[in-house]
Amino acid sequence: MSAQTDYVLKTVEERGVRFVRLWFTDVLGFLKSFAITPAELETALEEGMTFDGSAIEGYSRVQESDMLAVPDATTFEILPWGDGDTPVARIFCDITRISGEPFAGDPRQVLKRNLDRAREMGFTFYAGPEMEFFYFENSSSTIPLDHAGFFDLTQHDMVSSLRKKTIMTLEALGIPVEYSFHELGPSQHEIDLRYTDALNMADNVMTFRLAVKEVAAELGVYATFMPKPIAGDFGSGMHTHFSLFEGDENAFYDPRDPAGLSKTGQAFIAGLLKHAREITAVTNQWVNSYKRLNVRYEAPAYVCWARNNRSALVRVPIAKRGKESSTRVEFRSPDPACNPYLAFSVILAAGLKGIKEGYELAPEAANNIFQMSDEERAREGIMALPQSLGEAIDLMEGSELLADALGEHVFEYFIRNKRAEWSDYRAQVTPYELDRYLGTL
Repeated sequence: MSAQTDYVLKTVEERGVRFVRLWFTDVLGFLKSFAITPAELETALEEGMTFDGSAIEGYSRVQESDMLAVPDATTFEILPWGDGDTPVARIFCDITRISGEPFAGDPRQVLKRNLDRAREMGFTFYAGPEMEFFYFENSSSTIPLDHAGFFDLTQHDMVSSLRKKTIMTLEALGIPVEYSFHELGPSQHEIDLRYTDALNMADNVMTFRLAVKEVAAELGVYATFMPKPIAGDFGSGMHTHFSLFEGDENAFYDPRDPAGLSKTGQAFIAGLLKHAREITAVTNQWVNSYKRLNVRYEAPAYVCWARNNRSALVRVPIAKRGKESSTRVEFRSPDPACNPYLAFSVILAAGLKGIKEGYELAPEAANNIFQMSDEERAREGIMALPQSLGEAIDLMEGSELLADALGEHVFEYFIRNKRAEWSDYRAQVTPYELDRYLGTL
């Protein structure tokens, strides 16, 4: 028995935990769970727990439905919410076939496979997302709790309690927070998670989204990670900072470069830029995601990079004095409703491709991209991100990079599912059309 397994079993006994929830995600990134009692926990940790995979979106067919959920003991946490005084814990699981072979449709396994490829090249991949979201009065309206703006100090008791309790809940779950503040939109907030390795961060993002919603529900309001819930206002992004380390050394940092950016860092950015359009279907996977990617609301819409220029898709933040070795890359297109395991996988794959093949980094964008004309952007070779889910899926379908990074199972299922979503959306008659045309046509 490993030390971590022993720790989990002892903690469950000492804390009087009555149920342990086994967590995993489907291909679209929705959290799935089933509970076991402490009596089953040791067996679960050693052998995994059987479940019907055919009932999970994007998993197996009925004729090969049996799967194993294998708990990762390092992810054990006691949930700071539950049924009164009954302690409940959770553990993230890797999904395997009954034979023990990793299941190709499990997003966590997809990320682990891509992280192994980075490890073979000598790299460890780190991520730090900035999570934006909205609070509304309920789930059937977009009535905000406040009308404050960026960095405003709100005095509303409800908003103050939400922010404070959410951060305390995250810390109780072992998720450290760097910053929290009011964002640009009405009742829009941002909480930035402290940098960690990409697998732990993907787990943290999944936990974060549930924690934010749980705290909001406890206080009688609704939290949403929908990318663009309010027409005519700012959307929610998940700007994420990435870096590669070689041992204890930041592979993106080079003190000899004027910007402190190594050849490895430059090639990683070049890979992101070259493959940005084809990975957008994964980093922005919903019809609504493309309502956010609009220059009118300061969201990235064009493929370029810069240092201190927030109109760029990829930004290299200026490191603090004395901390130049913290050089990192900020990728600004993902939204907080993506599947973080798949999003981190394709971002890493694009960057590693740039490193492997020695991509040359294009010149930095010196101007405000939002204010440039189409002709000016064309002259500088700056392309637009996909403008719709349909366009994004077309680009994804022709991508060898994504087919390889996601694996055949996830790649084909994802495209089928998103084509169906796009087809359903195109068949809708929207309030916009009724307002614009019904009285005049």
